[in-house]
Amino acid sequence: MSDQLETIEDYYRRIRKNQIKMFDSEDFEMGKSHFNISMRKYCSFKSPYNRRDYYKISFIIGKGTIHYGTHQLYIDGPALFFPSPSIPYSWECESDVQEGYFCLFNQEFFNGNSEFNLFKKTSMFKEWSKPVVFLTEEQAQLTMLYFDQIYRMNNSSYPFRCSSIKSNLASVMHLALENRVEDINPNELPANVRLYKLFDELLNKQFPLDSPAYPLALKTPSDFAAHLNVHVNHLNSSVKSVTNLTTTQIIKEKMFEESKNLLKYTNWDIAQIGYTLGFDQPAHFNNFFKKHAQTSPLKFKNLS
Repeated sequence: MSDQLETIEDYYRRIRKNQIKMFDSEDFEMGKSHFNISMRKYCSFKSPYNRRDYYKISFIIGKGTIHYGTHQLYIDGPALFFPSPSIPYSWECESDVQEGYFCLFNQEFFNGNSEFNLFKKTSMFKEWSKPVVFLTEEQAQLTMLYFDQIYRMNNSSYPFRCSSIKSNLASVMHLALENRVEDINPNELPANVRLYKLFDELLNKQFPLDSPAYPLALKTPSDFAAHLNVHVNHLNSSVKSVTNLTTTQIIKEKMFEESKNLLKYTNWDIAQIGYTLGFDQPAHFNNFFKKHAQTSPLKFKNLS
């Protein structure tokens, strides 16, 4: 697993350094929801082989090679590329004709719409899933319409442009999932990946949290290991081997994401949110949130 992690800031710095004008708007602010889209074009050099801390979706028209983890994927027809941010990847053009679009967005944008919660429970952006979906001519035409609308809205002053962007982006993702509902046979996956997949599905099934009456049930690696009937050390080593993250890190990050959603989009008080996330004392939740957000839950809620 590559140790290089490219942030959105790093990405913009890189394309400016190479004097590549790709985006009409590059107003990235740390901690804020961010989305951007660009038309694809020919590039003479291979992009850096890195992991990313942001999501990227590419609609590829043109020949080239995707270097993804330990695999090389040759693209010779219209395709959608949904890489997992934690898997290093790069793109290398072959043909001079390169068309389509690519968009990138951060975790805050992905969390900012309840419709996207569905995709978090699927194979989308997962380490164990196939990242490329090849399209028929009809599907490619439909995908182009979606991306055309996203591009137009991204450069529009329409007050509800963000809602339109998310709706069309969701349509792209639904189209991709239609093509890969059962594209991976779990029995063909390595044992560590199968266990991680089960853990990931179990984790995401718990969210979103709907009511303080139903607090988070599985909160620790031991909880998940018991539910999956494996030793916690086996679960931890499998998760680490696939994601390069600890089981605890993944659980805590998911809890932090959900805490921000609950603070933004519900009228629950701080104590209710903390209790629903599994914290026995409000002070414990306050400390947890401050550690991740560098601000208190109350201040975050008031600013949302």
